[in-house]
Amino acid sequence: MSSSSSITVKGCYTVTPMEPTWNGYLPLTEFDQIDITSYAPLLFYYRPPRNWLTPPTKIAATLKESLSRVLIHFYPFAGRLRSTDNNRFELECNAKGVQFIEAAESTSSALSDLGDFSCSNNYCSYLFPQVDYTLPIPDRPLLIVQLTHFKCGDISISLLLSHVITDGQSATHFIDEWARVARGESLKRVPFLDRNILRNKEPCNGVNEWKFAKPPLLLENSESNLDERKKKTTVAIIQLSKAQIERLRKISNESWNKSSNERSYTIYETITGHIWRSACKARGLKIDQPTVFGIVVNFKSRVKPSLPKTYFGNAIVNVVATSLAGDLMSKPLGYASSRIKEAIEKVNDEYVRLTLTEYIKKDYDRTKIRYDTVPPFYRNPNLGAVSLMMFSFANFDFGWGKELYVIPGIHIIREGETFILPSSQVDGSLVLLICLQEIYMNAFKRHFNEGVVELDSLSKL
Repeated sequence: MSSSSSITVKGCYTVTPMEPTWNGYLPLTEFDQIDITSYAPLLFYYRPPRNWLTPPTKIAATLKESLSRVLIHFYPFAGRLRSTDNNRFELECNAKGVQFIEAAESTSSALSDLGDFSCSNNYCSYLFPQVDYTLPIPDRPLLIVQLTHFKCGDISISLLLSHVITDGQSATHFIDEWARVARGESLKRVPFLDRNILRNKEPCNGVNEWKFAKPPLLLENSESNLDERKKKTTVAIIQLSKAQIERLRKISNESWNKSSNERSYTIYETITGHIWRSACKARGLKIDQPTVFGIVVNFKSRVKPSLPKTYFGNAIVNVVATSLAGDLMSKPLGYASSRIKEAIEKVNDEYVRLTLTEYIKKDYDRTKIRYDTVPPFYRNPNLGAVSLMMFSFANFDFGWGKELYVIPGIHIIREGETFILPSSQVDGSLVLLICLQEIYMNAFKRHFNEGVVELDSLSKL
């Protein structure tokens, strides 16, 4: 046994598919190739009934046995990546298995002792598996699970999922089916594993005329401005109630002219518009300063034909909304939301095909794609936001009841980046985690909260 902080590791196991699975190399699409080799972390917190607490091995045995069963269908997780020429990846399906860690937390009686959304601090990182990045890529498992027992009988289940082989929707599908199998039920939705459905897309006509929106240079017109990068950053946690969100959305939809057949702005478009405007004000940007907002869009239903809902792999693309800072600051909230909406609606079958053929495939060095093109989306004068609101509807019952919390483990957050999370209260409220340079954070919170407070005041008139 080993320990770190108050976590004691009781055992480390390899879980392989219960039955033989297909062996060979599964092609990865270009959209898989752009992700870095780190993991997407998730944590689920449960309060099992007493009948699940004896014998002490009951929960771990259930999780390992059901994981072995579900890997029969989700066998890519049991494989390994290997790097080829130009830093491209191949996925070898070899049934080497996933890692399962059992641990105990010895000081806190419950996760609630650590504070709401405590995964933003260093302590909660110990509830996640520790990855040995010194291992060669072919030796690293693509899924690592840690079951942690608390003194009170509560448990947490944390997962690290390779972002190279799965996006958020695919990961959610996997966890949902794993929980179903753990409850003793049959698989409901078999994953669609044939990635040739994306690899075989041919370019459209007019490809040579396609121009992609690129983020403007960072302040002082330098993409590698080390002085800007060295400035100290800080993370703020901002809560928005369901009532505040609804009023903010109402103002957004009423404050900017739309044609009668246009849809309303979504919650995401409303909140990100407010974040964008507030950050421009807080940063004191000049009115003629170009700025972009980076958005991650899932395109499963936006291509023709649509990808199967059970498609297992990455089906996401980055887009950017553009504006002058002066327009964002002087015009109503609905203008900012309209710029976000326009960028999202740009993602259609043609956009996905052209992204694939003209932007990604032409850049044969994967290292450049993975590390050089993403950070400018998030640094001053730019921003970006990742929505994790889908976990508002999570219900991962492994047999001992629905989770009390679903917490993304956000240990690294870049300047200008925001995560939009469901509140642990599960009442329609949201939590924002935003990272900005420290010198701008107080001003950002003031501008952001002023808009929300004004709405609260208006509702009382």
